[in-house]
Amino acid sequence: MFQKKNIITVQHPESIHHLNGMVGSWTDWNLTEKGIQQSENIAYNLQSEVQGKSFVLYTSPLIRTRETAEIISHTFDTVPEFTDALKERSLGKAIGKSVQWLKDNIEQEEKSMYDKCFSNAESRFDVWQRLKPFYEKVVQSPDENIIIVSHGETLSIFNVMWLGLDVEMLNSIDLYGVSGGVSFLQQTIDGKRIIRKLSDTSYKIANAQKLL
Repeated sequence: MFQKKNIITVQHPESIHHLNGMVGSWTDWNLTEKGIQQSENIAYNLQSEVQGKSFVLYTSPLIRTRETAEIISHTFDTVPEFTDALKERSLGKAIGKSVQWLKDNIEQEEKSMYDKCFSNAESRFDVWQRLKPFYEKVVQSPDENIIIVSHGETLSIFNVMWLGLDVEMLNSIDLYGVSGGVSFLQQTIDGKRIIRKLSDTSYKIANAQKLL
């Protein structure tokens, strides 16, 4: 018999770097005012749907995810646990630079999961390696209900892990979400892995019908 799991992942909503042409990665951008409102909507809509269940909450420590997680944790009356495993992929020399600078100065085109755009950046395989111990911790923990707040590329890799796919599949598939997307992952007592919703953006909208 397997441990039943209900995992909700939240990709942080609108951040300043979504608007100013700068690289996200490990640069510490705040949420915009719109992003803060979207986080509040996500927290309120989720709480209404899960009907008072208790959740453990893990988050990336970067400011845009920290702000998202703190809003959710307040609504769920829980304390977020910060882990570097959930940080976005490091783009090395491009951190703190513009997207245009990255395009103009890229050292290597990323054709496989092992490639790095800059010598001091992380590859997607590096993120897999960084994320795997956290993933195994979550899967093996006794906690049934878990919320994870992270970033697009990191969560896309988490989704591949969740489906039990080999790391080499990163070369042929992507399971990306979008800003403010909420996903529902489940494991049944028979061990079946399910992605019930993938990057549902309706949660970041104040939706009276959803809250009935």
